[in-house]
Amino acid sequence: MRAFSRFKTTLLAAALVSAAVVAPSMAQDAAAPGAPPAPETPAAAADKAPAAPPVAETREARLDGLFERLKREPDAEKATGIANEIQSVWLESGSATVDLLMLRATQAIARKDAAAALDFTDQAIVLDPDYAEAYNRRATLHYTQNRYALSMADVEEVLKREPRHFGALTGLGAMLEELGRDREALDAYSRALAIYPTLKAAQDAAGRLAEELSGQPA
Repeated sequence: MRAFSRFKTTLLAAALVSAAVVAPSMAQDAAAPGAPPAPETPAAAADKAPAAPPVAETREARLDGLFERLKREPDAEKATGIANEIQSVWLESGSATVDLLMLRATQAIARKDAAAALDFTDQAIVLDPDYAEAYNRRATLHYTQNRYALSMADVEEVLKREPRHFGALTGLGAMLEELGRDREALDAYSRALAIYPTLKAAQDAAGRLAEELSGQPA
């Protein structure tokens, strides 16, 4: 989708790369040869006790925190960085198979093979019907083929799963605008801006439509 293309995230291949886990080295205190080890005080023993592992932050908690920052950030460049972080989290399907299908869809798009890209995206949705980004990708593909009804149906599925999806809302606004449904388009852009206030594509479109619609009957 034209508007979606403004919000490209990092390559999906990155989602398939496993981070190497390096075990930390443990330093050992050397005692003097033949000398018995000094008795440990309770305080010293407590100091050496392993720290409790940090509680892993859930995906939703990460997103909530990022969206709070995004809404408060007045600097457009910094907000773009936060938006990119959000999109990286959105891309986390939790399934290596789904990630691979999405990667193959991306590769098919790059070689302009929309049919193959749709097939891979369809398979991802079958495997994980709750994965919003697969619907988002399919919405984009349908849009490029001028299948607006199908694209808008997929956008609806995205927003059911992630109502804060500013990319889907901006893309929806672009489609509605092209269809001449300007008031609905303005509403979609306004919803995107309520989530991501410095999103320039939505700012420009909303400003233009607000000016065009001023004075017209509701």
